[in-house]
Amino acid sequence: MTDLDSLVRRVAAKARETTPELPPGLSAAEVAAAEEALGFTLPPLLARLYVEIADGGFGPDYQLYPLNAGELTAVGIYQEERAESSDGGNPHWPAGVLPILTWGCGMYAAVDCQNERASVLLFEPNGIDGDWTKAWFVDAASLEDWLESWLNDSGWFSVDDYDGDEELPEPSPWSSAADRLAAP
Repeated sequence: MTDLDSLVRRVAAKARETTPELPPGLSAAEVAAAEEALGFTLPPLLARLYVEIADGGFGPDYQLYPLNAGELTAVGIYQEERAESSDGGNPHWPAGVLPILTWGCGMYAAVDCQNERASVLLFEPNGIDGDWTKAWFVDAASLEDWLESWLNDSGWFSVDDYDGDEELPEPSPWSSAADRLAAP
């Protein structure tokens, strides 16, 4: 068994523990159809989550979006954000960055599908006045790291009752934001 196999198994266990009625997982053909609609492939770990665990409905707080079936889907939100981003000459959403869940208030967790490690980004547009590069942060260097922080309750999103005494982990600015937003 590989480390990824172990991670997927632990994520599946926590998903079942925290969400009693998970939707069924997707088939490889359904993932391929979503990738065709997106115009890029999903990182292998993300595809495994959707196939081996469930079509969304698990994970931190608001939980992962379904991939491509239902009203709010990762594919649909990506396509909508990209379309809005291409209007007006001030792009806010880079190609290949798939929103996987909302944090509310316009904030998203998104996987950089063009990054070899599938880094997880935080899009936090509140208070941004036109410079969208300031809305992008690296939440975790990889999807693996992000999932581990959920499993271990060690991510910034895991702190429910912050009393001000402990230091919270904070996402850092995404250094590639300007280049990626400028790219078509």
